[in-house]
Amino acid sequence: MGAEETLFQRFGKEFPKGTELFREGEAGKEMFVIQAGKVSISKRVRDVEKVLAVLGPGEFFGEMAIISNKPRNASAVVNEDARLLVIDPKTFEAMIRGNAEIAVRMIKKLAERLSEADAQIENLLHNDPASRVVHQLLQLAQTRGRPVEGGTEVDFAVRDMPRQIGVGEPAVRSVLDRLARAGLVAHGGDRVTVYDTARLHDFLQYLEMKWKFGDL
Repeated sequence: MGAEETLFQRFGKEFPKGTELFREGEAGKEMFVIQAGKVSISKRVRDVEKVLAVLGPGEFFGEMAIISNKPRNASAVVNEDARLLVIDPKTFEAMIRGNAEIAVRMIKKLAERLSEADAQIENLLHNDPASRVVHQLLQLAQTRGRPVEGGTEVDFAVRDMPRQIGVGEPAVRSVLDRLARAGLVAHGGDRVTVYDTARLHDFLQYLEMKWKFGDL
């Protein structure tokens, strides 16, 4: 039996799609590690539920309830049938004390999340919807991009953009078409290939200037 199966026997549970694991504001004493499936993390902003992230296998969440002993700062719902490890504070402390690699991985992931939160805040400071779309593409290319022939490929689900950056699907598609016509990106399905991040950055600056000072 592999280590993963042993862990699942001790701490694992199966959760069907649609299961609400916890709500923002609730008290919480458990964290979760995803072995299979997907979980959506969302937060209420001005009476609108905004999806902050969709996490997959290998990701963890809910750890702040253990670390800071404060109420949940977001909600978590199962997006696809999931196998999750459910870790209580005592087990969490034993894992951290007994395995430096786990502690280092967690610190790196928390630092990455802080960086992504900063990026989301920066994005929302852009008034122009087109700038928000381009900024989101740039951030994804720089932090989660995969090198492919001719550029950098990113996962970019248009249907998630209204909740993530506050721009409607038609507007997002319009911006992607415009970028494609300009030879800056190619897009299809839930993926976008950015040919040159430097050129895309220049285009973002152009949009910002245009927004501030009118047509140039």
